[in-house]
Amino acid sequence: MIDIVKAKKAFKEYVKDYDIENKQIKLKIAHIERTSKRAREIAENLNLDKEDVELAELIGLLHDIGRFEQIKKYHTFIDKNSINHGEYGAKILFEEGNIRKFIETPEFDEIIKKAIINHNKNKIEEGLSKRQKLHSKIIRDADKTDILYILTFDEVKTIYETEDMSNEKITDEIYREFLEDRKIDYSKRQNAADTIISHFAYVFDFNFDYGLRYINDNKYIQKLYNRFSFNDKDTMSKYTNAYEITINYIKEKLGE
Repeated sequence: MIDIVKAKKAFKEYVKDYDIENKQIKLKIAHIERTSKRAREIAENLNLDKEDVELAELIGLLHDIGRFEQIKKYHTFIDKNSINHGEYGAKILFEEGNIRKFIETPEFDEIIKKAIINHNKNKIEEGLSKRQKLHSKIIRDADKTDILYILTFDEVKTIYETEDMSNEKITDEIYREFLEDRKIDYSKRQNAADTIISHFAYVFDFNFDYGLRYINDNKYIQKLYNRFSFNDKDTMSKYTNAYEITINYIKEKLGE
């Protein structure tokens, strides 16, 4: 049985062990709370039953549980410089026994575990059950929706771990992956400029129209693009082209 009110209280208790005045911790708490709400909305939009709606909301609450130890130990959100936060979150919940703080019974454990492990992978792993795959798709969409929101306003240094990226260059391989693969290998990103391109590429990985329509209605991609400019002419050209491809893709998918 899922008691989402109790789970939210347990989450607030869990984060008390961390420095909630730390900008990265504060950002992550707010992100988790909004992502949980977005996941519930996606599930409702799919007309799922009450149990799956609440399960989606719970997974949203737990999907980034590994981030807090990541920040505490490594002082970074960058997985390639620290740990895979999805896999680490699953370890904290299921190997260290913390899952029972959030849900008393084990019948949803494998769905929750698989969704958390898959939420930040380049693609969802093969061999999942229908329900595991469904919830992996929901949390991936909810997570990306809120990340794109965060990118429109939050402090650049907190997000990208640099104060000024105007002199950075988008690397050729990241740009090629965006154009040809429509999927970015995060381990190949060399700088914050590459990271922005990978954020544009999020739109290619949405599973449901709800998330795409949400970011389109709120103009998140336009707001993100307008936040930055680059001194290198080639990089600025790549940046603008990636932006236009992203906007046109969204319009095409939504039939606009």
